[in-house]
Parts: sequence; C-alpha cells; structure tokens
Amino acid sequence: MERIKEVIVVEGRYDKNTLSQVVDAVIIETGGFRIFNDSQKRSLLKKLAESRGLIIMTDSDGAGFMIRNHLKGFIAPELIKQAYIPDVFGKERRKSAPSREGKLGVEGMSPQVILEALRRAGASFESPGTEFRPEITKADLYKKGLSGGENSAALRRELLKKLELPERLSAQGLLDVLNAMMSRDEFMSLQL
Repeated sequence: MERIKEVIVVEGRYDKNTLSQVVDAVIIETGGFRIFNDSQKRSLLKKLAESRGLIIMTDSDGAGFMIRNHLKGFIAPELIKQAYIPDVFGKERRKSAPSREGKLGVEGMSPQVILEALRRAGASFESPGTEFRPEITKADLYKKGLSGGENSAALRRELLKKLELPERLSAQGLLDVLNAMMSRDEFMSLQL
C-alpha cells in the first residue's frame, strides 16, 4: 500500500472506502454538495491544506467538477493538487443503474487507475525508508482525558473549539485530523 503525505479529498464514503484500500493517507469526504453549506468542513479542509496540502479527487462528472471548483474557491491554489480520473462509462457494482452521465466515479476505478491519477497530480509518495513519525493513538486520547472518562466529551468539545475543528468529528475522525495537523509530541504537550 502506497503512503501519501497530502490529504485526499473525495466526494463520499464509497470513494473513501475505495481509496483507503489503495493508499495510506488521510482521506476526507465532502459529503457531496453538503460542502457548499458546511462552514466547519470548509474550515477543516483549509487547515489541512495549510499543514499537509490537499489532493482533490472527485468524479469526472458535472457534480464532481462543481465540488472541485467550489474547493478551489476557498483554498489557496498553491496548496491544491488536482487528481483527475478518466471518463470511463459504466455503472458501479452497488448501483442498479448508471449515473446520469453514465460515467464511473472514483469508487468504480481500479487501484492502478487511482495510483496513476495520484502520480499525475504530483502526490508526495513516501518511501518505505521515510523516517518513522509516531502517530497519535486512541490510548493517547485516553491519557489526555479525551476518551473513556467522566468529562471526556466536554474536553473533546474544548479541544475541537480550540483547534477550530468541526464539533461533530468522530473519535476516528479526530485522530485522523490530529495526525494530519501535528506530531504526537505536539499533541502530548497541548494544554487542555
């Protein structure tokens, strides 16, 4: 499995699932058109772009390009890499009918096509010899009182507010974002 430095932005959960089987990276869903009205998610994407860079990988249909253009409207262009999948006509296995334009989305692409699109976009593939950076774990969240304790929920809300992150982040989502934004040492030195 290839490891990628940048955060990859996709439209939905099936795209994320497909991508997570091909690459080791932080993958964030826009929730389709929900991104247009979700100021917290836009703020999160902006922060992640500033700390790691973004790769936008949306479907090659009209909706995918609308979402892609929306993201380009609030994130500095130098922080974005564009990964384009080819126009392949067909239907995904889970669907009973093809999409309106009849094209496969990210979820319908083979691992080889996805990796080639990421290479063409200029993704930063990290080699196996890259220096190991310890990640923040669920155990670290527990040590800091952010999970498994009486006041954990309140402490998580405080942390999310302090870091200007969406209040609805799941525990796993929080871990992904924290690992994208900071090192384990930086996290452990945070004052809550």
